[in-house]
Amino acid sequence: MSEREKEYQPLRPQPGPIAEIFAPVAGFGVTLSSMFKPTVTEQYPRKKVQPQRRYHGRHQLNRYADGLEKCIGCELCAWACPADAIYVEGASNADLPENAGREVRADDSGGAHMSPGERYGRVYQINYLRCIFCGLCIEACPTRALTMTNDYELAGNTRSGMIYEKQDLLAPLAEGMLAAPHPMVEGTTDTDYYSGDVLGPTTAQVDWVREHRPEDETLEAAQAAASGQAPAPTLRKHELRPDEGPGAAERSAGAAAVGSVREDEGSTTGARATSEPGSTSEAQLTGAPARTEVTA
Repeated sequence: MSEREKEYQPLRPQPGPIAEIFAPVAGFGVTLSSMFKPTVTEQYPRKKVQPQRRYHGRHQLNRYADGLEKCIGCELCAWACPADAIYVEGASNADLPENAGREVRADDSGGAHMSPGERYGRVYQINYLRCIFCGLCIEACPTRALTMTNDYELAGNTRSGMIYEKQDLLAPLAEGMLAAPHPMVEGTTDTDYYSGDVLGPTTAQVDWVREHRPEDETLEAAQAAASGQAPAPTLRKHELRPDEGPGAAERSAGAAAVGSVREDEGSTTGARATSEPGSTSEAQLTGAPARTEVTA
């Protein structure tokens, strides 16, 4: 043994003689310890388990506190996607019907806006048959418009149903937000929005929407938030309910098919119940002719 080998001292603690004897079977320690623990079965979908906070689930397009969309249609998320799963088409706020003949600039708070500044995302699609949930798209987003939620229920019956559109990804309007399009907060630019200086809708925004869309359902709550009678809006997590989102038609067709089968089973059971002595059938209660089952 050389002098250099004698001077070498390992940084990691070395096992003793007894540990070296049991080293070959030490790897079975986890297996042996789990053999005596009770088996835990997750009762999904009856009981859903909340994943970790940093879990990469379904994407979400966020909003500002006054209801404007954060997405500006820059397409950087689509360029950053390694699986080519994102498709974006940007459009100009000046092309909105409310801005006919008006020039909308980033430093102009007037006119109708879907998002602050000059552009917004007119089309936004994510193909979840391609998405690998790497998170590179949310890292590329300059306005923090695209984030990832903990929603992991992404199964579908058709390939087209797995292509989520903008309305499926856009965060719902929280209480007090004003539905877009509407002007930006008066006297602000898109930089003020990016800096987080906009905390809710204003009275001028509410008056503009009341003039152009008096039937808008968000007017009452936005008016309360703008006047200080209600707290400022806070973002809500977007959760697709069973009757919304992609695949709704397939789910409705499946529910109808299951319902028809249950109706057929129920009619057969009701017919057998009428032949039991001492029982009152539905036909007897309603006055309809009773159905009896003849058995050999």
